[in-house]
Amino acid sequence: MTVEQGKTAGRETIPVWRTFEPSPLPKDAAEHAKVVIVGTGPVGLALAIDLGQCGHEVIVLGRFDFVPAGSKAICFSKRSLDILDRLGCGEQAVEKGVSWNVGKVFWKDRNDPVYQFDLLPVKNQKMPGFINLQQYYMEDILLDRLESLPNVDIRWGHDLTELEATSDGATLSIECAQGSYCIETEWLIACDGSKSTVRDLKGLDFEGRIFEDNFLIADVKMKEDRPSERWFWFDPPFNPGQSVLLHKQPDDVWRIDFQLGWNIDREACIKPENVNPLVRAMLGDDVEFEQEWYSVYTFQCRRMERFVHDRVLFAGDSAHLVSPFGARGCNGGFADVDNLSWKLDLVLRGKASPNLLESYNEEAIVTADENILNSTRSTDFLTPKSDISRAFRDAVLDLADKYPFARTLVNSGRLSTAVSYPASPLNTADAENWGGGVAPGSPSLDAPLGDGWLLEQLGGRFVLLTNGSVENAPDGVEVVDVTQFASNELVLERFDLPAGGAYLIRPDQYVAARFRQPTTAAIADAYAKATGGKLCN
Repeated sequence: MTVEQGKTAGRETIPVWRTFEPSPLPKDAAEHAKVVIVGTGPVGLALAIDLGQCGHEVIVLGRFDFVPAGSKAICFSKRSLDILDRLGCGEQAVEKGVSWNVGKVFWKDRNDPVYQFDLLPVKNQKMPGFINLQQYYMEDILLDRLESLPNVDIRWGHDLTELEATSDGATLSIECAQGSYCIETEWLIACDGSKSTVRDLKGLDFEGRIFEDNFLIADVKMKEDRPSERWFWFDPPFNPGQSVLLHKQPDDVWRIDFQLGWNIDREACIKPENVNPLVRAMLGDDVEFEQEWYSVYTFQCRRMERFVHDRVLFAGDSAHLVSPFGARGCNGGFADVDNLSWKLDLVLRGKASPNLLESYNEEAIVTADENILNSTRSTDFLTPKSDISRAFRDAVLDLADKYPFARTLVNSGRLSTAVSYPASPLNTADAENWGGGVAPGSPSLDAPLGDGWLLEQLGGRFVLLTNGSVENAPDGVEVVDVTQFASNELVLERFDLPAGGAYLIRPDQYVAARFRQPTTAAIADAYAKATGGKLCN
C-alpha cells in the first residue's frame, strides 16, 4: 500500500493511506439505532469492536471515505496493548509494530545517556512496555477485526451535519454523496477527534492551556542499525538550545521531533529545504534518508468540563487533548473505550441503570486529568520559560548522570501508564489488611497462568479470581480459580492472594473488590456496587 497524494476536505489537504467506496444511502430516510459512533479513527473503531463483540448493533459514521496517512499517533502503551488483546487484535499490533521498553535521555554533546528507564519494570507479562506503530497500520488492524463483526455498520463518507439531542436520545441529520437521511439513536458517542463536529453542534468547548512552543515532526525513511529505544536529547549540538526525540517505526521509518520555539513561520518550517538540514545535522552527512512526512504541531493540554451529556458521550480527542510527548493521546482514548464500553453494554442489556455512565464521566476525567498533569509538567520541563527554570532543568540533567534522586526529576515526557481510580464510586474498600496485591480501582497485573496469561482468562466480563473454591458467585460473574492452572505462582504473588481469597474484577480488568475471607453476601454487595446498583437504587 502506498500513500496517495491527498484529498481535500474544506481547506485541508489530507494524505490518504487507504480508500473505500463511499457507503450507499440507506433504504430508509429515517432510521432507528441503539448506538451511533461518530468517527472512524482508532478510538471510534476500537469502541465499535468492543460493543460489537458484546453483540450490539452499532453504526459508525465516517466523514471521509479513506484512512488518512501522515504523522499521527505512533506509540501504544502496554495498557493499550492489553485492551487491544481483549478486543482480539493485540497480537497483530505487536507483530507489526516495533516493540521497545527502554528510553534514554541525552544532554548536550555527551555520547552516553545521563539517564535511562525501563517501561516494563515488572517482567513476565504478555505485552511489551510499548510498541511503535503508525496510526494507519493500527486502523488497518482494527478494520480487519471489524470485518468479523457483521453487526457493526461502518458508513464511509457520511457526514453529520445537524444534531438534536434530548434526555433519551438524539436525532442526527447526515449527508453523503447520494443524498441525506436521519437517524434516531438512543446513544450517540463522539469519537470524532479534536475538531469534533458533535462537540461543536452541542455548543461545547475545551478548557485548559495552549503552550507557546512548536515542534516539527520529521518522519523519514532510512536504513539505520539503531536500537529499538526512545532517545531524547536536551540541548544537543545539532539543535542548540532546543530538544529532539527519535523513535523507530516499522518499514524503516523513523520519527524525529525537533523543538522549534514559538515565533515561527509554520509553512516555511515544513519545507524540505529547511527540514532536511536539521535531519542531516542530526544523522550525519553519510546517512541517506528520504522524506516520509513533515508537519508542525503546538502543545495543548485541554479537556471538556464533562464527558457525559445525557445520551451524548465523548471519548478520545473529542473529549480531551494532551501534548504528544508521553504518548498520552491515543492511549488515553483507548482507556476511554475500555472504561465506557462495558458500562454501556450493561445499560443496553438492561442490567444497569443509565446512571452507571456517570462513573464513566468520573473515571475518564481522572484519567484525562492525570494525563494533562503529566503532559503539562513534561512541557514545562522541555520548554523552560525563564532563566531560573532553565538553570533548574540543566542542574537536574547534570546531576542525573551520577545521582539517582535527580533522575526522578528528569522529564522528557512521562510515558503513558494505566491510571488507577482509588476513589471510584464502584470500588468496595478493603475490609481486611493487605500487605500487597492490587488495590481496588487499579488495573490487574498480568502474569503467566497455565499455558497462557492471566489477562487472557479475565477477558471482558466480571470475574471472581480465586485461590481455591469459594461460595457461589453472583449471576453474571464467572469464577476463575487459579489453583486449576499450572504456573500460577506469579499470579498468587502479584495479587497477594491467600488460600480461600478472592478478587472481584471488572470487565475492563480493573479490581472492584478483594476479600481474604469472602462470603456470598460480601461478593454480592461488591458486585452490586460495581454495576451501579448501590448508586442507582
